[in-house]
Amino acid sequence: MRVITLNVQGIKEAAEKGLFDWMIAEDADVYCLQDLRAKEYELDDALYHPNGYYPYFFDAFEDGYSGVAIYCKQPPKAIMTGLGFEECDFHGRFIQADYDKVSIASMVIPSGLKDDAAQSQKFHYMENVLGHLKKTLRKRRQFIFCGTWSIAHKTLDLSNWYVNQKNSGFLPEERQWLDVVFGELGYIDAFREVNHADHQYTWWPPYNRAYSLNEGARIDYQVTTPGLRKTIRDARILKGVRFSEHAPLLIDYNQPL
Repeated sequence: MRVITLNVQGIKEAAEKGLFDWMIAEDADVYCLQDLRAKEYELDDALYHPNGYYPYFFDAFEDGYSGVAIYCKQPPKAIMTGLGFEECDFHGRFIQADYDKVSIASMVIPSGLKDDAAQSQKFHYMENVLGHLKKTLRKRRQFIFCGTWSIAHKTLDLSNWYVNQKNSGFLPEERQWLDVVFGELGYIDAFREVNHADHQYTWWPPYNRAYSLNEGARIDYQVTTPGLRKTIRDARILKGVRFSEHAPLLIDYNQPL
């Protein structure tokens, strides 16, 4: 099973750059997309419904903002949207496809870069997500949570990390939160399970020559429940694929849907 996650920062703009031709050629089993900035009713055109894939969307309440989607080859048994709190559900930040043995989610943890209020909201969001992750461990199935988590975990995951220690996305409290997710709770950072190379980033800021100089951060993840650890076979960041400021993150699992 191949799963690819990508923050498109506008699905219409990404489509104009060839997103769906690329998706068909890459032939993944599941694509998790974030930050669509369009609602489902705006995506009726055949362009947004590539042959061989079933699309599922969760819209934000506000027009032209946020939104997540899952495109999959096999229709799931069920689709779940939202996590039961306003910052997630009104902003279209979580959708999950349930199969026989595994559930796959496309999700976003919002950035706190704007100001102190945004960071406070991010911490509140993280607290709610942590509660959901704890409940998930009690379920008798495996899960893959894909998307932009807006935190670089280790110094290995961020260029110029020393000067970014007081910035949202690399704050000590945020990194400690991920320590709990990957440590105490036992979730797996699928990429780092099999790929330990440095300078591996999924996002580059839109200024100067950050992309060409590879000055970025690994803030997009596929996070799995512990039972999937041994199924992770390959993990790659497709840096040469450019539909937004984010790169696609590809993980191959020895696990059927």
